[in-house]
Amino acid sequence: MKKANILLMVLVTTTLATGTIIEKLSGTEAASAAVYNSWWFILLLALVAVGAIVAIIRDKMWHTPYRLLIYSSAVAILLGGGLSTWTGCHGSMTLQRDVPCSTFADADGTEYQLPFVITLEQFEVVTYPGSHAPMDFVSRIAVDGEKAEISMNNIYKRGGYRFYQEDYDEEGNSTLSVAHDPIGIAVTYTGYLLLVMGLVGMFLSRKSHFRQLFKRLPLLLLLLTAGTVSAAPATLPRYTADQMGRMQLLYKGRVCPLQTFAKDFTTKLYGKATYQGLTPEQVLGGWIFYYGEWCDEPVIKIKGDHTRQQLGMEGRYTSLNNLLAHQKILERQPSSKELAAANEKLQLVLMVTNSKLLKIFPLTDTLGNIGWYSQNDPLPLSVDDDEYLFVRKHLGYCQELVVRNDFAMLDTVFAKTCQYQQKQAGSVILPPARMAAERLYNALTTGRWLAMLTVALGLILFALTLSVSGNKAKGRHIYSRIATVLVMLLTAFLMLVIVLRWVAGGHVPLAGGFDSMNLMTVTLGIVALCTVHRHPSAPAVALLAMGLCQMVAMMSGSNPPITHLMPVLSSPLLALHVTVIMIAYALFLFVMLSSVAALIRPSQRERLERTNLLMLYPAVSLLAVGIIIGAAWANISWGNYWSWDPKEVWALITLIVYLYPLYMAQKEHHSHTLFHVYCAVAILSVAITYFGVNLILGGVHAYG
Repeated sequence: MKKANILLMVLVTTTLATGTIIEKLSGTEAASAAVYNSWWFILLLALVAVGAIVAIIRDKMWHTPYRLLIYSSAVAILLGGGLSTWTGCHGSMTLQRDVPCSTFADADGTEYQLPFVITLEQFEVVTYPGSHAPMDFVSRIAVDGEKAEISMNNIYKRGGYRFYQEDYDEEGNSTLSVAHDPIGIAVTYTGYLLLVMGLVGMFLSRKSHFRQLFKRLPLLLLLLTAGTVSAAPATLPRYTADQMGRMQLLYKGRVCPLQTFAKDFTTKLYGKATYQGLTPEQVLGGWIFYYGEWCDEPVIKIKGDHTRQQLGMEGRYTSLNNLLAHQKILERQPSSKELAAANEKLQLVLMVTNSKLLKIFPLTDTLGNIGWYSQNDPLPLSVDDDEYLFVRKHLGYCQELVVRNDFAMLDTVFAKTCQYQQKQAGSVILPPARMAAERLYNALTTGRWLAMLTVALGLILFALTLSVSGNKAKGRHIYSRIATVLVMLLTAFLMLVIVLRWVAGGHVPLAGGFDSMNLMTVTLGIVALCTVHRHPSAPAVALLAMGLCQMVAMMSGSNPPITHLMPVLSSPLLALHVTVIMIAYALFLFVMLSSVAALIRPSQRERLERTNLLMLYPAVSLLAVGIIIGAAWANISWGNYWSWDPKEVWALITLIVYLYPLYMAQKEHHSHTLFHVYCAVAILSVAITYFGVNLILGGVHAYG
């Protein structure tokens, strides 16, 4: 029967993976019809539930309560999903202002009658202060005379029905999602609760496999660019450029330091945040005030050998003048990804040099709204003559000071501009603490050198650790101390980066790939530091893994800018969900590296298997809990706790994949080599879940 259950789980895993591929090739509806809503897939899941019930009876799990809870949770979760499908209903309703409505329709057009009447009194898009970026969408309604509000992550419940903010139109009408599934959700959430209780019981029970390993094991895991530098083109002095970077502007829907824009601008053009030893502000200042000298500077990075050949380039970098000379080629082939990227960089420079992107002037219109304008934008009619001249002549006066080399006066102009911004828009510009945090963050994260250095040192120390034989070898302790210090420094640095992004952005920075990789890196460092006393090899393993995570975070060539959160992401469950999932992934990465070391050193395989199991139990548990938190978040935000999105499906596949080594290790006679080979290869499921979904499969959970 155990072999039948294993075969069943293999079938489920294969089917789930196939469903994500079908969705990528043919769309969500095709995947639902062919797999997720098909009778045979429902039968397959029913067999999983039956297998769990048979296992409960066969193994008399009432004698081991934590196992009974875990297996019962699987039955409850699957039953809850079935009840949601068979007895629940989901649809949407569009509310017009002051028009009562008491019906909603599902995706097939079937109408359902509500036992009450809803009237929309007002719909409002709430924006972040000083920008047009939406912070929330709010529907103010009346339900049989009772006032209520519905917004993102703030649902309205009545009579077993749940209402969620879904959409709106320009006329002020609001579309709500409607869910009626009291039985299915109750059973599913009961299953979630049983699973959490069972996992907690497993870690506390003296009879559990984990506790036995914990007693036996001396806890622990095991166990990159140089170039020719030429004279930099003319630009502002460093201090003056720094003063310019202290001004604020509206950029990507938020008010931020000009330094942030300068950093993104330089990185976009050159692939790095600095050029020839110049700061981002100096690069931006060079283009603004020394345009003639920068036009011939090979500062624009172009990808693709064929594209470079079309543009008459010899190396990887070209000048603005060369792009202008080949502008017809750039515009004639918009379907070419590389040419489109080159044209985008050309247009970016042109918009900077004509100041279109430099929205540094906050002005108040006749309605009292604060808008941000560049020198050449149409200005509000409420602007008086003095203010009009200040905006229109500002850049010209700065240019005059640059020509006269009067940088002391230019510093004064920049300082007075900051004072002007404070006076005009004191309620929406960044306060001093957030301003300082963002500027420090920008200064600390200016390239990929840290990731490359960490990978190089990690590889060296990991190799040296493996080359030393014997647990008491002196060399091992030396390498361990060096690696420990490096792990401590990197962990502290990245924790500072996370805090700075948190303060600067005004929200927990866990909504994107860069942030999640930073969290995983920090988690790896903390795990290594907590286990170093019993396993001196852990820091070397962690350093390599941390370097790999940082390479992933930096592989786009730049850190993503700090931005406002999408309204649906403004939920405390997001931070908890991402944190728990990333910790699980970090532990899986540890397990993979430990298994690689075990395969290299056969004498350590049995010991390292026990080490891996001590990591696998919490990793699998955290992944399961992370999936549950994500389901609860989805239910609160969208009214549906499971939608068979590729990210959800592959997270479930990863959970199933990592259950097998836990099962394998409990067999009295099993191959330690096979265990480590499996753990080394199993990381591919994590890679697909994180990278494959984001880069290939897509879906609503994919990081942009």
